[in-house]
Amino acid sequence: MPHPSNTTAANAVAATKSSPNGKTAMIIGAGPAGLMAAERLAGKGYAVTLYEGMPSAGRKFLMAGKSGLNITHSEDLETFLTRYGTSRDRLEPHLRTFGPDQIRDWCAGLGVETFVGSSGRVFPTAMKASPLLRAWLKRLDGLGCKIHYRHYWTGWKDAGQAVFKTPDSPTNGDVTATADITVLALGGGSWKRLGSDGKWMDILQNAGIKCTPFKPANCGFDVNWTDHLIDKCAGAPVKAVTLTCGTQTVRGEFVISKTGIEGSAVYAISAPLRDQWLETGDATVTLDLTPDRSLEDVTNRLAKPRGKNSMGNHLRKTLGLDATKTALVFEVTPRETLNDPTKLATAIKALPIKITKPRPIDEAISTAGGVAWEELDENFQLKKRPGTYCLGEMVDWEAPTGGYLLSGCFAAAAHHNWL
Repeated sequence: MPHPSNTTAANAVAATKSSPNGKTAMIIGAGPAGLMAAERLAGKGYAVTLYEGMPSAGRKFLMAGKSGLNITHSEDLETFLTRYGTSRDRLEPHLRTFGPDQIRDWCAGLGVETFVGSSGRVFPTAMKASPLLRAWLKRLDGLGCKIHYRHYWTGWKDAGQAVFKTPDSPTNGDVTATADITVLALGGGSWKRLGSDGKWMDILQNAGIKCTPFKPANCGFDVNWTDHLIDKCAGAPVKAVTLTCGTQTVRGEFVISKTGIEGSAVYAISAPLRDQWLETGDATVTLDLTPDRSLEDVTNRLAKPRGKNSMGNHLRKTLGLDATKTALVFEVTPRETLNDPTKLATAIKALPIKITKPRPIDEAISTAGGVAWEELDENFQLKKRPGTYCLGEMVDWEAPTGGYLLSGCFAAAAHHNWL
């Protein structure tokens, strides 16, 4: 894959002033936020150098695109902005300037056309992330950006130089670098093998910068399924349902796994479910297995005589429940409830699934937590370290899947009042 010029580690030590505006920028992390920051800073005349700990750029970005790169969402902007929860106020100015429409235009400028899927999600026509990343890196190369791979950031020296561990060093040791502007775009705490190991948090905390501990976001959950359900349903989708936790309800589908539940609808409700579990040690998600039928309709249908039909056949014929939904009903519903149409209807419309804990953080699609908002000004600059900015998933915000995560990372870097 082509990439911006990869000069030797010896050249990384000193920052060059050969730039249109006479200033230099150092970006640590070559994921979506870091690459967008590089593009915009180079466009403003900075001499830009990126440092990436992995052997290539955008590894998590590429992984996200394996099953179709969901780059943004087509819903109206006012609805779109609500997806950012408590961080909306901090992200909104950036998303209003570089939101879904601008992201699609930016893709087109790279020669990557996009389309809106049936769910409203936006994808590249080719679906994959690799063509977009190749075109993006080619653009950065044309802007004069340099990139040093296998340069793992380990902190700052007392004089303020950034320190990197790299096998490219003549001594297989440390190299240092300085610049007028430093952008930290080091990712969150999940998918360590792709580069976002979250170890930077210790560095910042030791520098007196407050960080919120990482929490899994857009994650699955463990459930104590019986062996019978696992044998019968592990890997099976549960379609056309609603999931409710607290005041939040989402509609979609999810998958029963050997360990619990996962999939798009579970991810969409994972934040309140996770927080309920963290606060109380106990959490329940409530399923409506027939969201298009009223409780009265379900009750009336179940009250019809079932004759010699088994309960499973009765549920299939009267309500259209498939084998997986029926197995869920049997899994969590007491026998006495199954024989009472009124109680059974209530259970089907509000089936409680008790989770035991979220899946491990490294399995999560993303993470909440990171640099606390109070440490950053409105331009993502560290108040305690002027000239250093934090972008992307390393800041304490979260968003559901559906293109919102990437949109937030792009927008904060693209709409930026660089010095």
